[in-house]
Amino acid sequence: MIALLIVIGLIVAIALYVIVTYNGFVSLRERIKESWSGIEVQMKLRYDLIPNLVETVKGYAKHEAGTFEAVVQARNSAMANHGSPAEQAQSENMLAGALKSLFALAENYPELKANENFMSLQGQLADVENKIQSARRYYNGVVRDNNIKIDQFPSNLVANAFNFIKAEFFELAEDEDAARKPVQVSFD
Repeated sequence: MIALLIVIGLIVAIALYVIVTYNGFVSLRERIKESWSGIEVQMKLRYDLIPNLVETVKGYAKHEAGTFEAVVQARNSAMANHGSPAEQAQSENMLAGALKSLFALAENYPELKANENFMSLQGQLADVENKIQSARRYYNGVVRDNNIKIDQFPSNLVANAFNFIKAEFFELAEDEDAARKPVQVSFD
């Protein structure tokens, strides 16, 4: 009788562990989706600022059409990309490079740098960049927690049984030096 109670207790303990671990994986999966949505919201805000920024700079540097086209093309590409975090990161890196070119171009026009609208857009863009960075850190933290739990024993048994998979990190810069530096949007 005691042996039967021990076996039943062990089965109940294992079942409870599986349920709790499964629910933990579901929670992490939903937090990953939510945190990715936070990144997308901030990127959309940035995409919405870019046309105004380009138009403001165009007013001062009309003969720089190639730079404007590159920024618009990079923006459109990033907006259209709804792939994996790695694919989105590649599009975002292209956009960041195009924006750097636009700001470098603006360096040649002192009256543009003093323009109130341009300075406001520049500040808004810097704020959005900071929010994207924060959202990316949160997302990557949730992905890290998920991936660790998938690799750890015995939760890896539950992950494998219910097909929970690792998530991709969202890395914006390809090289480590660029990853350590924020996108520069200030002329000061």
